[in-house]
Amino acid sequence: MYTITPYTKDHFSQWNEFVAQSKNGTFLFHRDFMEYHNDRFEDYSLIVFEGKNPVALLPAHRVEGAVYSHWGLTYGGLILGNKIKLSNVINIVKQLLQYLHENGISKLHIKAIPHIYHKVPAEEMEYVLFLANAKIIRRDSLAVIDNSYPLKIAAGRMEGVKKGRINKFKLEESDNLNLFWNDVLIPNLQKRHNTLPVHTLEEISHLKNLFPHAIKLFTVWHNKGIAAGTIIFETETVAHAQYISANDDKNHTGSLDFLYHEIITTVYAGKKYFDFGISNEQQGRKLNEGLAFWKESFGARTMVHDFYEVETANFELLNNVLTGNSIRV
Repeated sequence: MYTITPYTKDHFSQWNEFVAQSKNGTFLFHRDFMEYHNDRFEDYSLIVFEGKNPVALLPAHRVEGAVYSHWGLTYGGLILGNKIKLSNVINIVKQLLQYLHENGISKLHIKAIPHIYHKVPAEEMEYVLFLANAKIIRRDSLAVIDNSYPLKIAAGRMEGVKKGRINKFKLEESDNLNLFWNDVLIPNLQKRHNTLPVHTLEEISHLKNLFPHAIKLFTVWHNKGIAAGTIIFETETVAHAQYISANDDKNHTGSLDFLYHEIITTVYAGKKYFDFGISNEQQGRKLNEGLAFWKESFGARTMVHDFYEVETANFELLNNVLTGNSIRV
């Protein structure tokens, strides 16, 4: 029924058009976003065709005998068209696993797309992974605000907001990535975690230029410098906090509480979800309690992000799943 083809640059426009029209794709799957770090990964993205038309995409890369949902992306899995049905996805995954198995790939690793990023329900892949005896090998916890049922912001956070108002902070959307990266974000990450941002300044600047309506920097200023800032990745259904950072005096000035109060209650009040991201460490096995508490104080609650591993030889388990029975209603 389907033809599986490795992605090449000849598919650039076709791939991006499918992502834009899909039910669970976001700008992270645009090839311009995926390929800003293509020197780090051996791309193994696949396109599933029905005739001449793509019906599913698998953004992925290869490491020896395994294929992974792209490590350079927060989430992955199958990108699906709006019209596709569950029975089709069962057959697609069966053929994908068989294709990988026949090409020397023993395992497929999938980090699912959290359902808050779906434009319409799109968890067919997760169901088929269950049928194929996939194992959950990691589970992260996302702190998410559902704006259709917002919870009251905690009094402790509102105290910080009051301090920010006393300091006459104003929220600004800014293009000054250089100042935020070098004066706030990098020093804080090095001091507190002995690490660096996932993106270099050059990379995030490049991506922001490519996707100016999806990647945004918001800041508040104090004494002619950035007191706090955040990078937001915006999709159709979600505003996601990619980076959060503030100066050491944030508790005294209320800079970070003020920043996020304004973002949540003003800028993105009409967005379906606000995703603070994870507070996990060690592949989901540890939780940064203080960070999680801060996010929950704004009304965020927990959703899980699952990572799967499946043996490609398990394609045979999908042979007899569809019964063929016809039921009229």
